[in-house]
Amino acid sequence: MKHPIVANASARLESFRTCANRSYVFALLIQAATIAVAGWGAFLLRFEFDVPAEHQVQFQMALPIWLFTKLGVFHLCGLHRHSWKYFSARDAMRLARTHAVASLIATAVILTFGAQSFPRSIPILDFVLCSLASAGMFLAGRTLLEKNRGARPGEGRQVLIYGAGRAGVMLLNELRMNRGYNVRGFIDDDAAIAGLHVQGVKVFGRGADLESAASRTGAIEILIAIPSATAEEMLEILKHCQKAGIRFRTVAALCEVVEGKGLASQIREVDVQDLLSRYAVSIDHHLLRIKIEDKVVMITGAAGSIGSELCRQVARFRPAAIIAFEIAETPLFHLEREMKDKFPNVPFYPEIGSVQNPRRLAAVLSHYGPAIVYHAAAYKHVPIMESSLFEAIENNVFGTDNVARAAQRYGVSEFVLISSDKAVRPTSVMGATKRLCELLILSLAGSGTRYMAVRFGNVLGSNGSVIPLFKQQIAAGGPVMVTHPEMQRYFMTIPEATQLVLQASAMGRGGEVFVLDMGPQLKIVDLAKKLILLSGLRPDIDIKIEYTGMRPGEKLFEELNLDNEETVATGHEKIKIFADSRSQAVNILPQLTRLRALCETKATPEVIMLVKSIIPEYNPSSHILQQTLAERDSQAPRVLVPKRAIHVAAGGD
Repeated sequence: MKHPIVANASARLESFRTCANRSYVFALLIQAATIAVAGWGAFLLRFEFDVPAEHQVQFQMALPIWLFTKLGVFHLCGLHRHSWKYFSARDAMRLARTHAVASLIATAVILTFGAQSFPRSIPILDFVLCSLASAGMFLAGRTLLEKNRGARPGEGRQVLIYGAGRAGVMLLNELRMNRGYNVRGFIDDDAAIAGLHVQGVKVFGRGADLESAASRTGAIEILIAIPSATAEEMLEILKHCQKAGIRFRTVAALCEVVEGKGLASQIREVDVQDLLSRYAVSIDHHLLRIKIEDKVVMITGAAGSIGSELCRQVARFRPAAIIAFEIAETPLFHLEREMKDKFPNVPFYPEIGSVQNPRRLAAVLSHYGPAIVYHAAAYKHVPIMESSLFEAIENNVFGTDNVARAAQRYGVSEFVLISSDKAVRPTSVMGATKRLCELLILSLAGSGTRYMAVRFGNVLGSNGSVIPLFKQQIAAGGPVMVTHPEMQRYFMTIPEATQLVLQASAMGRGGEVFVLDMGPQLKIVDLAKKLILLSGLRPDIDIKIEYTGMRPGEKLFEELNLDNEETVATGHEKIKIFADSRSQAVNILPQLTRLRALCETKATPEVIMLVKSIIPEYNPSSHILQQTLAERDSQAPRVLVPKRAIHVAAGGD
């Protein structure tokens, strides 16, 4: 007796075969009827609808030859597998070529059998009629499907499509098969096609005409189908939508359609990423597969924004296993469920632990023996770290030291540090700790493990980033709180940053600090305005923007390298490398030993002075200087930080 699952599967397979056979027989009968009608039509046209008796005999002789040869060619060319639902001009051309081949073979057979008196114009007329009849049937079938499945007048969501190009036409064809949408027209900024009809749908004009078009058609939503639109173009489109008072959504890039996803299923809300000048990243998949495939990869801080995306990106290259090292239990739990759902064939091992615990690190590395470690674990919130000096150093610097040395001890081939643009000319504790981490891993280079760092700026949508905060403030009705009208930051998307991290690490040989091309810096206030626009509201009218002043440790703008740091181009346009990065790490290990001893005594003045001696460009914030002065005064008469030194440290940006 068959198991129920096996029996059910067998029944489904048999049902599928039955349906497939019925479809094939139906297509065969339709094609046979078309061949017969087109052949007789050719004779009727040739003899002006009065076919002589002797030529009727020729038709009776030719018909079985036509049926046998043409149906055979149609079968070999897979004509019965053509979809009525998606029949297009390209399919019509393929259909005509198939008919041409079939007609040539049939004519050759007829002449071979001695029908020398067979009219020479008949094969030509037969080819034309048979091709037109076949194309007409496919077109009629598609029309009937669209009529039956699509929305009838007055039904479905009344929409306009912004963009009458390739993506817009593809979206129109898909929506015609969907009762949920009724496309009333196109909007396109190409003035040359205004007033024309695209596949029977009118182009009402440019973006400035959107308000009148929506009023005339009763459209309540516009679907933006311009995947190639720049940030500036998308922002202008949103302004037109806002003026028209109409809801807007967009579709995914066409590359997702190539991967098998329909445009209609990819309709989504316009995201802030659509309003930034960020472009798709190209990576060397072959190189990354060589680097990652069949290797055990460990990621620290695995449940964070960067760490979790690293897990997803690494999984695409079929590693032997992914070790997710994380101190936060709940995010790690959710990450484990996601990874097992999306990448069931990639072994995923969640491991709870802190980078400050050398014994836990040793246990995990000795058990799994990873070949590559991506170190993303770090405290990153600038203002909080200004008030948590020792915790920042212990976690970021000594935690990195623990992981890096354990990697060396347990035979890790490659160690990649996730660094930050805040490490450049740091004014914050967080930035200073990241610079110390860079110098630390550079000082370990050449010890067997290949150590390298990848430096980049802010990522959109990361945990605790400004975008979720702005969205909460907008949802609450405002105001949106911005620290300074001139505050600027580099921004990347999380997938873009992690893909470039993987690409940079694949190119590294050890001892490098890579820096990613972040594009131009963006004013935070401009980002806030774009988010307000995305919410269908008007900046400074519906939602106020207020300035709160800079927080401890913040800079007005970030940098990716110092004036004396020379960058060299790599094989990737968005990745550069510092030419003399390794020479900057001289004597860092003894100084870190001293720093560890000072942190144990909680001696703030000595720690700040030592950090500044290691990183001369470090410019402590006023908050840290006040904390240092307060501690110095509480320990009088012992003077630890001279007034002149404090004055120098308070200068700079």
